[in-house]
Amino acid sequence: MTQSEQHKAAKKFSEDWKDKGYEKGESQKFWLDLLCNVFDIKDFSSFITFEDQVKLDHTSFIDGYIPQTKVLIEQKSIDKDLRAPIKQSDGTFLNPFQQAKRYITELPVSKHPRWVVTCNFKSFLVYDMENPNGEPEEILLENLEKEFYRLSFITDLGSQHLKKEMELSIKAGDIVGLIYDQLLAQYQLAKNIDMATCLKSLNMLCVRLVFCFYAEDAGIFGHKSMFGDYLSLNFEFH
Repeated sequence: MTQSEQHKAAKKFSEDWKDKGYEKGESQKFWLDLLCNVFDIKDFSSFITFEDQVKLDHTSFIDGYIPQTKVLIEQKSIDKDLRAPIKQSDGTFLNPFQQAKRYITELPVSKHPRWVVTCNFKSFLVYDMENPNGEPEEILLENLEKEFYRLSFITDLGSQHLKKEMELSIKAGDIVGLIYDQLLAQYQLAKNIDMATCLKSLNMLCVRLVFCFYAEDAGIFGHKSMFGDYLSLNFEFH
């Protein structure tokens, strides 16, 4: 599947599932649709399992588990808040992630997930179990056309999950390299300049520029391209 095809598939998926989502009746259909039609999984029957039993004080069931990529899925209906406690069958109150963590304690170590995904059809919360106390990443169904790559760890061990970050790093590095080279060339033309001090200041400037590029991508400055637009208006690169 090409990236263009995947964009179209993700858009169709988000449109098809908008305002839908009943946990007991549609969870498996939702995940099979996502895996097969957006992430191009052919042999879904051996890729994902549903309703695996877990022995707690009572028998519970894991909504979804992907052995190859070690992803555990806890699915809720569209009207459920993924961060809010929900009453369990034993009377305790746990949010979906806490519920998943309780299941994990009863699994063999070899089946402990690297990723936990809680979902209510309109939102995915992704927890990296390398940092189980960290804040989850959130991917909204309505944004899936542009952000489907953020869920690709589900099928490819995370290499594509990091691809966008890698592309951004390379792009930022290229731009900073151009700025560095052009500023250095200007300093080298100047007379009576302390090059050691110059290089120290230039390196500090570049570090701060890298921070600004990442802050821009995170939306800290306002709209996504604000810092890049500023550079384009005030500098000309060749």
